[in-house]
Amino acid sequence: MRYHDTVMDTQQKLDILSRDAQYDLSCSCGTPDTTDHRRRSSDGSAWLYPVTAASGGSSIMLKTLMGNRCSNDCRYCPLRSTQDFRPALLSPDEVASFFIDLARQRQLVGLFLSSAVIGTSDKTMQLLIDTAKILRQRYRYRGFIHLKVIPGCSLAAIDEALKYASALSLNIEVPSKDHFARLCSRQDWDDDIIAPLHYLAAKTAAGTEYAGVGISSQFIVGASDESDRQIIGRVNELYSTLGVERIYYSAYQRGLGDASIPGEQRAPIEPDLFGMERSSQPLMREHRLYQADWLLRVYGFGHDELIFGDDGQLSLERDPKRMWAEANADRFPLSVNRASKEELLRVPGIGPVWANRIIAQRRRGRIGALDSLGLPLSLTRAAQPFLCV
Repeated sequence: MRYHDTVMDTQQKLDILSRDAQYDLSCSCGTPDTTDHRRRSSDGSAWLYPVTAASGGSSIMLKTLMGNRCSNDCRYCPLRSTQDFRPALLSPDEVASFFIDLARQRQLVGLFLSSAVIGTSDKTMQLLIDTAKILRQRYRYRGFIHLKVIPGCSLAAIDEALKYASALSLNIEVPSKDHFARLCSRQDWDDDIIAPLHYLAAKTAAGTEYAGVGISSQFIVGASDESDRQIIGRVNELYSTLGVERIYYSAYQRGLGDASIPGEQRAPIEPDLFGMERSSQPLMREHRLYQADWLLRVYGFGHDELIFGDDGQLSLERDPKRMWAEANADRFPLSVNRASKEELLRVPGIGPVWANRIIAQRRRGRIGALDSLGLPLSLTRAAQPFLCV
């Protein structure tokens, strides 16, 4: 059966739409002192992503959809047109006024606004743009606004969004045209995804009017049969040639996607490891991709330095940085008194914070023992085989 439209007030609609927004990760919606912003649903069947719902919550950003009844049929998406769920749609005035009222009551970083495709891509983009425009012009809001670029929208719509947004995101979802075609029949990879990403890169390049607008994207990991090597190859392109600042990875949850996808198009079910439930494996794969992403984006690794198995996958048992270090044992151990910051960042367990602390500590005098570094025990155990004094 289909849900019939019912009269809902703004808060009821926002409660539905803010929960539905959990599937889009292309923004930072969490506190800086936590590493995992996800939580289990009450029945333990799926991972959910906390947001600031209309009725309250612990997140620091209001994250919601304008509407959830999508006209597209993307098989990985729980909001696709063939699904049966309670529809809800907000007006720009409703979102803007609710956000301002909420911002006056509590500390918020800003607004993340996305939507299912309501009718057409341009119609949907106009809803998002109008909301941002009301906030900027009527309410004089100068804080952070993140808008989703709806695939298939016109370049004129992107131009208008750039006038009001602090950040934009366009989800690439999969690494290639072939993978995309398996999952989406009503969108075109080249015209709706790749061309707009190139356009955003040009419009936000250094020295342009919108150079300060951040661009991000997202992959749905495991919805198709893509390998980690294919994902990382595309990630490298997004970072190096398209100026994307952040990429997010969302493990495909089969219960939320389309169970009717033909078997030959599904990602293979990975073997059980570490005694974990089989349903946890997509989350481990997602975690490894985030670790690899940090190596590219923060630690200065090249995408061709990452180590993949014969199947093109990252190891689920060991993190990619340790895999690289063990494969390059001739480079170690490094002297904590002489190694450069770039070399220290290659050591398992050492990140930018501790690399900087080590360099600052040795400026005050020679480091005589690894124990004097003050590393937490877990980091000491990870780093010790690769360091010497």
